[in-house]
Amino acid sequence: MNKFIFGLLFFLPVQLYAQNVDINLLRKINIDRNQHLDGTFKAITNTANAIDFAVPIVVFGTGFLNHDEQLKSDGLTIAASLFTTSVVTFSLKYVVNRSRPYVTYPDIQKLSDGGSGSFPSGHTSGAFSTATSLSLAFPKWYVIVPAYSWATAVAYSRMDLGVHYPSDVLAGAVVGAGCAFLCHKGQQWINNRKKKAQVPATSNNF
Repeated sequence: MNKFIFGLLFFLPVQLYAQNVDINLLRKINIDRNQHLDGTFKAITNTANAIDFAVPIVVFGTGFLNHDEQLKSDGLTIAASLFTTSVVTFSLKYVVNRSRPYVTYPDIQKLSDGGSGSFPSGHTSGAFSTATSLSLAFPKWYVIVPAYSWATAVAYSRMDLGVHYPSDVLAGAVVGAGCAFLCHKGQQWINNRKKKAQVPATSNNF
């Protein structure tokens, strides 16, 4: 009983402090925003689903046309990462069931669509899944920098438009990048198994 009371006394203030930091930062981003950039951030946030959908198709399609097995494999891995990210994201939304910030705090200005639970940000998780998958498949600075710059802009746009807390966005980035990394490692493991299976068994002749 004493441990339970101690836990409440310890964790409740921490949770309240974290929530205050979350909403205060969101207020600075959303309420104090440059309203002339509203159209720009709406356009950025609207690119998320389109690019997430297009990237694996383009990568796989390019591999198919050029008979490049590695590119086809990369395209399938990016698609698998996005699928896994979606499953994890929407499972967390259902379990956590966090209200959107504009619902809890009426002073937050809602400038974009936001229907399901707030935690984590689906746009952000998808964008970071795509950015991480591309960076792992094509580890060149001219791929990594634009990919993560775009993903970061998508994440920021979700706060600027008032539909997600900073913690929603941070969690979305972790989920997306984590799923992409795991799928990439899975692809490497499968490819290594295939290579080993194709190596003919050697026999010693005496």
